[in-house]
Amino acid sequence: MASTWWNKLKQNSLARFGATVLIIFYLTVAFAELTAPYDPYEQQFNGSLLPPTTVYWRDQTSKKFIGPHVYPISQGPVDIDTGERMTATDFSQPSPIRLWVKGAKYQLFQLKIPFVKSISFEDSMQLQEVQLFKGITFDRHLFGTVGEGKWNILGTDESARDQLSRLIHGGRISLSIGLVGILITFPLGLLIGGISGYFGGTLDMVIMRFVEMIMSIPGFFLLVTLAAVLPAELSSSQRFLLIVLILSFIGWTGLARIIRGEVLSLKERTFVQASQSMGGRSLHIILRHILPQTATYVIISATLAIPGYILSESALSFIGLGIQQPDASWGNMLSAATNASILVLHPWLIWPPAALIVITVLCFNLLGDGLRDALDPRSLEE
Repeated sequence: MASTWWNKLKQNSLARFGATVLIIFYLTVAFAELTAPYDPYEQQFNGSLLPPTTVYWRDQTSKKFIGPHVYPISQGPVDIDTGERMTATDFSQPSPIRLWVKGAKYQLFQLKIPFVKSISFEDSMQLQEVQLFKGITFDRHLFGTVGEGKWNILGTDESARDQLSRLIHGGRISLSIGLVGILITFPLGLLIGGISGYFGGTLDMVIMRFVEMIMSIPGFFLLVTLAAVLPAELSSSQRFLLIVLILSFIGWTGLARIIRGEVLSLKERTFVQASQSMGGRSLHIILRHILPQTATYVIISATLAIPGYILSESALSFIGLGIQQPDASWGNMLSAATNASILVLHPWLIWPPAALIVITVLCFNLLGDGLRDALDPRSLEE
């Protein structure tokens, strides 16, 4: 059976494409310090709002072929009539493009997690970061340049930071928020929905009324309200934790109601009644016999739920209530679109994060559709 659904999934070209793109994205951001050419906080001297760097193959002075290289570029004067910023290129310093180049030092595999230190009426919520692993000091980057020139593939932002490096590092937040979210919401929704459907009666009524009360809360407005009252001194990792907790608080209810419906039908099956007659404990029956029967729906639902978390984080960061500068996420990088002059004169700041959000959401939906078709019981029987 396992090989059957796996073969069906592999035969689905769209699902295979979505899975491949997502694997590439997650590997890239997981090793962001290595795959990004520059430090996302590093500001290039006199390099604000530079367009994508032109790659040359011949030395512009001697006209000799020297391979792919770039030249140091700096800001020039602004054209008063068009508003465009001129650039000055120093053709006397060719900088070759190389793989595995030496650059800024970083801590590879460094692992920090935020957790709630205390909650009090006077001090509100206090968060603290704990370093689980300090990482390995390393100074190599997947690609880069040798010399004074910088290869800004997607240009630089208004603070003279490399746009590609910020996209890669920002992807850590935008891509991981969905995974962390479902790790919280799905166990909660499964357990509460399973208990409600299995026991029924008064307990079921109380749980479902509570679920309906939470579902009646307008999610986005709750996010905006809570994010607006967060202390300004919170770090991005602390804001990330709070955003995940808020999204998870309102995200498990739909799953709980559906699992309840599944359990109501499953508890009448012969294997459940046999376990009950043998003296099996209720929690054991729910966890061992009933909830595993909902695995197909849960897998598909989890795949399709992740884009919702990504879009919610992007929306919050876009309106300035999520991850704050100078830290990067795809949402707060997209917030530059609110400036009409940047949208017209510097489109390289807008389209890359927008395209990555669209591609990621599309790939998750393609993968979810493929899993739904592959795990459909009727297709497995055929």
